[in-house]
Amino acid sequence: MLDTLRRTIQEVNRAPDLAHALSIIVARVKQAMMVDVCSVYLVDNERSQHVLMATDGYNREAVGEVRLNFGHGLVGAVARREESLNLDNASDHPAYVFSSEIGEELFHGFLGVPIIQHRKVLGVLVVRQRDRRRFAEQEETFLFTLAAQLAGAISHAGASGDINRLLQSSDESRYALKGVSGTPGAAVGRACVVYPLANLDAIPDRVVEAVDTEISEFRAAVAGVERDMRMMSARMVDTLPVEDIALFDALILMLRSENLVDGTIEGIRAGNWAPGALRHTIAEHVKAFEDMDDPYLRERASDVRDLGRRILERLQSISPVARSYPPNTILVGEEVSASQLAEVPVGQLAGVVSARGSSASHVAILARALGIPAVMGIDDLPVGRLDGQELVIDGYQSRLFVRPSAAIRKEFQRLQQEEAELTDELQALIELPSETLDGKQLPLYANTGLLTDITPSLRCGAQGIGLYRTEIPFMVRDRFPSEEEQRRTYRQVLEAFAPAPVTVRTLDIGGDKMLPYFPVEEENPFLGWRGIRIALDHPEIFLSQVRAILRAGVGLNNLQLLLPMITSVSEIDSALGLVKRAYEELLDEGEELEYPKIGVMIEVPSAVYQIASMAKRVDFFSIGTNDLTQYLLAVDRNNAQVAGLFDALHPAVLRAIRQVIQSAHESGKPVSVCGEMAGDPAAALLLLGMGVDSLSMSAASLLRVKWVVRSFSMPKIQSLLDEAWTFEDAGAVRTLLHKTLEEAGLGGLIRAGR
Repeated sequence: MLDTLRRTIQEVNRAPDLAHALSIIVARVKQAMMVDVCSVYLVDNERSQHVLMATDGYNREAVGEVRLNFGHGLVGAVARREESLNLDNASDHPAYVFSSEIGEELFHGFLGVPIIQHRKVLGVLVVRQRDRRRFAEQEETFLFTLAAQLAGAISHAGASGDINRLLQSSDESRYALKGVSGTPGAAVGRACVVYPLANLDAIPDRVVEAVDTEISEFRAAVAGVERDMRMMSARMVDTLPVEDIALFDALILMLRSENLVDGTIEGIRAGNWAPGALRHTIAEHVKAFEDMDDPYLRERASDVRDLGRRILERLQSISPVARSYPPNTILVGEEVSASQLAEVPVGQLAGVVSARGSSASHVAILARALGIPAVMGIDDLPVGRLDGQELVIDGYQSRLFVRPSAAIRKEFQRLQQEEAELTDELQALIELPSETLDGKQLPLYANTGLLTDITPSLRCGAQGIGLYRTEIPFMVRDRFPSEEEQRRTYRQVLEAFAPAPVTVRTLDIGGDKMLPYFPVEEENPFLGWRGIRIALDHPEIFLSQVRAILRAGVGLNNLQLLLPMITSVSEIDSALGLVKRAYEELLDEGEELEYPKIGVMIEVPSAVYQIASMAKRVDFFSIGTNDLTQYLLAVDRNNAQVAGLFDALHPAVLRAIRQVIQSAHESGKPVSVCGEMAGDPAAALLLLGMGVDSLSMSAASLLRVKWVVRSFSMPKIQSLLDEAWTFEDAGAVRTLLHKTLEEAGLGGLIRAGR
């Protein structure tokens, strides 16, 4: 059964569309379980019906015609109960409804299991038997497991409109690709697929420009890999058994085979570029090996994949891809990185779409800082087929439309216009103070990491920089920047805002912020080697950066230093020791320096309970709500399966923030919030009520937050906070905040703050 399950899932994953996938399912299940009928019913939400969409054993002419209203029949019972139903005689069950169209009068045994994805019933998988019998436990678990695997394919098909076509549904907007989170805004543009090097699965299809050149480069890449294989074989001949050396010979033969070489060339002549044609050819070879009965030969599929990766690597070194980015580029990838985003000229970047990540992932934060809408965490995003396609991003509801209709395009162009009008209205607030109706001041600072973001931050009236992310200048290079390169970059930021304060965070890599030239391979990177841990383990990197930061601030007197990912006072002591060492070195070298104020980020639960001890060592605190929320709720914010559980308004997160603020104030130290929560106009009210001393956010959010601050008095905010403490879940808190904004005439900010 396990072997059958594996093979069936592989076939389904390779199916070109949902109709083929369903036909494979019913045929393979009927054969494997030796039943008389296998059928799949899909949910048609528009008509509130379960529709027979594939069958092997019933009347095939009934496909698409037989429809059961929600709650009716045995299929309806399975869907309603969200659990399997196993009957020896279906007609004895009170929910049974006879259907003459499918010819089911001959069948008695019934087993139905629900197809569920993200808590939603997508359909029901049914097998029938002529005999009166209950299906065995092994049969039931097999069908249940297969239904769970089928759920992903059906969910993806529904999002891309495949189900829409099968069901002949008219509501196109129901079948947008759905992400788990996004950054607000609407965008209309063209997809530009980005991908990591030597990753064959991520390669998109792309129209070939010069067929003969492409073929020549492919042949050169194959020849290069063959040379590598021969060299490896020669090196290992004295250390490996003959049978293992034979593997190299087999791979060399495969490189010379007509199937691999001619198949790829045929793909190039058909119009695909060499990497895309190679991807198709390797996929066919992998399938051939995976379908073999012999376990040893099946395992050779991994060798074929490795061969394809090696050829691709050669291709990419022969002909590096020089990307051009047209106006209204929408960057698309399995996992878009900060460096890939930074490569696109800001004026040409319209949006970002990533199969992985959440609104709190690093690239989403950067997109928000640039005022660019993004959709993150889209399950089964067909990245390889999107290059050059017209897309519409709905960052408000985390949706993506591929090849949108004229009506959809027009609707989102209208939304873009509304957003522009709101932004124009907010310009009147730039010169006004950030204070409540009764005069309570709340300084608003900008988060940034890109030099191109400095001007927007200044134009929106930011009172300084509350968080300058120094890792971005590291991420956009192919090597560590020198001390002088760093100094020049930091100096530009400090000078642009002088005499306003600029808080520079030391290098915070790890987690979802990796350097291509300093790889960190970990099973659980968010609980691993990151932030201050890397800095303390590599003092040479930390000292070089601190020296650059201190030198950049000479004569400006507006520098503040921020230490990331602090979990204990011993880390603070070690980091402060290195900062003092760098400071004294520079004094000895004749630099005229001011020792900066130094703060720490509160991002992990352990730090929440050590504020009093930390306050003896540092000058200020900055709460990073993105990581603090992630660690308190045990939610990986980049994991699409659970990113929907990530919510900074969770009562546990709110209480942790309050405790930090109270403890810091008791020690006479100020507290800022620099996570994405600070840029949420609704959440900003709660933070103000808790007594936070300042907020730091993306430039795009600053005027929206200022509008909210200037619209309420402190007694009203305190009353709102008191009511929020009575709620036990984040949804209730958010509903309260949105209702409050609506009543104050600020409903336009609710969509922007999602």
